[in-house]
Amino acid sequence: MYVCICNAVTDRQIREARDNGACTIEELGQQLRVATCCGRCAECAQSILSESAEQAA
Repeated sequence: MYVCICNAVTDRQIREARDNGACTIEELGQQLRVATCCGRCAECAQSILSESAEQAA
């Protein structure tokens, strides 16, 4: 599903970024440009990032 409409970023891309070392919303912004435009996706992106980190642990 699309999480960041402004930059066409999906939940799969966020999980892949986490697998590649992204640990914060800022790092997601650097890698994928998530939450760098309107910011409406930040909460959802953070949630996906946190879930992914928990599953990896």
